[in-house]
Amino acid sequence: MTRIDMGLALRMARNADPAAVPAVLAAAAGELGATDFVVYLVDFGQSVLEPLPDFHTHADLPTSEEVTTTMAGRAFLSQRPVTAVRDEGTRVWVPVVEGSDRTGVLAVTVDDAEDATVAACEELGLLTGYLIATQSRCTDLYNLHRRRRAMTLAASLQWDLLPPLVVKSRNVAVAGLIEPAYEVGGDCFDYAVNGPVLDVAIIDAMGHGLASASVAGLALGSYRHDRRQGKPLTAIHDNLAAVLTDQYGGAAFASGLLVRLEIGTGVVTWTNAGHPAPLLIRGGRVIGELEHEPTPPWGLFEGAPTEATETLEPGDTVLLYTDGVVEARAKDGTEFGLDRLADLVGQQASDQLEPEEIVRRVVRSVLEHQQDDLADDATVVLVQWQGPPART
Repeated sequence: MTRIDMGLALRMARNADPAAVPAVLAAAAGELGATDFVVYLVDFGQSVLEPLPDFHTHADLPTSEEVTTTMAGRAFLSQRPVTAVRDEGTRVWVPVVEGSDRTGVLAVTVDDAEDATVAACEELGLLTGYLIATQSRCTDLYNLHRRRRAMTLAASLQWDLLPPLVVKSRNVAVAGLIEPAYEVGGDCFDYAVNGPVLDVAIIDAMGHGLASASVAGLALGSYRHDRRQGKPLTAIHDNLAAVLTDQYGGAAFASGLLVRLEIGTGVVTWTNAGHPAPLLIRGGRVIGELEHEPTPPWGLFEGAPTEATETLEPGDTVLLYTDGVVEARAKDGTEFGLDRLADLVGQQASDQLEPEEIVRRVVRSVLEHQQDDLADDATVVLVQWQGPPART
């Protein structure tokens, strides 16, 4: 059976230049005989796959590929290999994944498309994701080639704060996305899977631009600091409020939600700081909101926050969002609205789409509704619980 020499690839990558991805892939491919490597990375807006110009073996520079209308886009959206027979061989497009986060597509040409060959190409895609994830810590090349246009300083700060956009395990998944991708200022989210517990936060800082990004950064830093110390949600919530109050004296604030899911039981607990209530999706439809009496936004109150609790059923999904989603306006002034959001999310969930694809479609629908640039940041975070771990 055709195999990829992962050991050779890892040894080469250890001392390779950050831009040496094709050489490492070609060496790992070995007997596969793959040629014409092209690595595409999806742009920050999740709409176009951008070829890495320094990372290909073609005489001519490959062109960008639209996510929704191309073979490369099909591989990206479906997260499955796509093939096309050509005169020079079979062109194969496979997903590039960093952990659980789909970040691009690898295209190669092989002599045939037997199952073993396609499986080996998939392994090359996984290897590509690993190489990019590790090398991104010491080069800007990958980040820069994901930018279709200039990014504001505020947006750059926000993207650097974010975790990977997707994480999946057998029992739980999280997917998130922010817009406007190149100009976002005050919205951010975070999560951490720590053994039996999943923690998720969504934060919407007041205002726009750099000042808003600074508030969001401080809020997220406070959240991570206390979460990593194992503090309860109410303490994290209270401390976050105190940090913003001490720093800004009531002149700046942020709304948000802190959510904690016990992966083994499906019990979800949350606090709310002046933020829209999450939506609960069950059986392919929104059955209601996770309501709880909120405190004022962080930075505008002193007091004792309280928790709310709900027990999820296997397959349940919780959708967190910022007000920029429902307040996006069409040219005639019509808001996107909560009902439209609920209908859209229910429809996508009933189609059994992957969490990251549901999030992408929701955000694209908001952008299409607004048509012009968003007046406010719009962030969506989806949490899906598949049930408790199987007993061994």
